[in-house]
Order: sequence, then structure tokens, then C-alpha cells
Amino acid sequence: MTASLPGAGARPAPGFAPGSAAGTSPGRVQGPAPDSSPEGPPASGAASLPEGPGLSPCLLQVCGISKTMGGKLLLDNVSLTLGAGELKVLIGPSGGGKSTLLQCIHFLTPPDSGDVLLDGESAREMSRRNICLFRREIGMIFQDFNLFDHLTARDNVAVALRRVKGLAKKAAYERALSELDRVGLSSKALLYPSQLSGGQKQRVSIARALAMDPKVMLLDEPTSALDPELIGEVLKVIQDLHDGGMTMLMVTHQVGFARHITEEFLFMEGGRITERGSPEELLREGSGSRTADFCSKLSEIQGG
Repeated sequence: MTASLPGAGARPAPGFAPGSAAGTSPGRVQGPAPDSSPEGPPASGAASLPEGPGLSPCLLQVCGISKTMGGKLLLDNVSLTLGAGELKVLIGPSGGGKSTLLQCIHFLTPPDSGDVLLDGESAREMSRRNICLFRREIGMIFQDFNLFDHLTARDNVAVALRRVKGLAKKAAYERALSELDRVGLSSKALLYPSQLSGGQKQRVSIARALAMDPKVMLLDEPTSALDPELIGEVLKVIQDLHDGGMTMLMVTHQVGFARHITEEFLFMEGGRITERGSPEELLREGSGSRTADFCSKLSEIQGG
């Protein structure tokens, strides 16, 4: 399996301009238009980040990003913010743009227009080298683990510490073992991916991302490739990270888990965020929201 090192090998991002696509169609709980809210494209100079009583400092700001591939518009002027320590959940039908959005935030696929700010730093005009540094501070967890099959769990975590962060072998191994212990896998450190269950592989990938000291974690359906009995062990790690203050944006269909852990649901369809709001607001009986309808159908499929 081909794997990549966190924060390494990023493609240079073109100097893209703020999006000019039409604003997101108002949904039932859609916030203000992107260009008139704190989530919209910033004015020139320093970004204005929402802070105040009861609000966490804005850590991640996505401002009107759009993406077209193969002639198809995948993202249409999408904006969102993440406060420090928040966990927000992206849900919606397949093909709605959720995974593409995470890839654009992480610059695996640079957006065509708009901007991404981390701690107020704009990625719009960053050089290749600075984009690599930017990506180090955003951890990415994929559906299919992306581990190196020829390396042990310890070495899968340590390899980026040595090659990207420049740590000595001993220091990298010590940090790798610390992160594996954090996800409950210290006893599996010398096993290869073929000797691990799917849940254990995903926990190794989480340990690898954590070892880079990210400010934000992006999780793209981290349990979708797992057998049902293995899902719980990964969800427990995510819960522990949230309890510890990690800032996260997660795509998941585990609605029962998500509704108890997230501050906000972001419903994506047709490349736009069409609804946003708290689980209590969107999923309450009689809300009539698209989110509630989608989650109800998911529960039927999942036997819930």
C-alpha cells in the first residue's frame, strides 16, 4: 500500500483569489451568507476572528472555497469555522463534497478559489515550503489507514518524526511509543499492519497524526472500513481526544455517536453546506430538517 508522510510532498498552491461563486443557498438552519459573516472571506490584511464571551478563539477558518474537477463543481463557495477545542461533524449523502472539503482544507487538493486560515494565517499566497509547514499543523485521518505495510506500528509513527521533523531515531521511537500508548496500542508497537485488526490500524494512523502535534485533526469517515465490532475502539479514541481539547472536523455516518459529541452538525449536499446547527436543534422531533430526515434513514439502514 502506498502511504504518505504527514506534511511532506505537498503540491505548490497557486495564488488563488477569494471565491466568486454564488453564495450557499439558504438552508433551514443556514447561517449568514459567507461574505457577510465571520466565516466569509477576510478583508485584506489580518483576518478578523470571532471571539467573545462564550466563544472559543477561532482556530480554523474556511472562507468561500470552491473546487471543480473533471468539469464538475464539487465545492461551491463553502465556509465554516472551528473554535479551539470544538468538534464539528460533516454529514450528508455520498458525493456531497465532504471528503473533497477535507482534502482542500489540508491542501492535498488545493481549492480553486477561497482561502483557508489556521490561527489567522492565510494559506492563499503560501509558498510550497510554507504549505508543507501548514499541512504539518493539520492532521488527516483517512478511511483506509494509509500505513506502510513493511513497517511496524512503531516505525509507521516514527518515520514522519524522523523524515519530516528531523528527530533522532531514539527520540522518534520514544515519541512513537508514547503516542501508541495514548491510543491503547503500546503492546502492539512491534507488529506489522498485516498483524493488526482494522481498528488497531486506524488507531496507529491516529497516533501517527498526533505525533506531528497538529492544531486541528480532520477525520474522513474513520470507521467506514471497519467491521462493526471494531468501531467502538476507534470512537473511544476520538472521544478521548475531544475530552482532551483536540480541535476536530469529522465526516461520519455514526450519527448516534456524533450527536452526543459534536457542537454542530454541518449538512453537505451538492457541494454546499445547506444546514448547520446543534444536534438538539436539527434532530429534535418535528424539526423537519433535512439533517433529521437523513439521520432517520441512516438509522433504518443501520438497524437503529
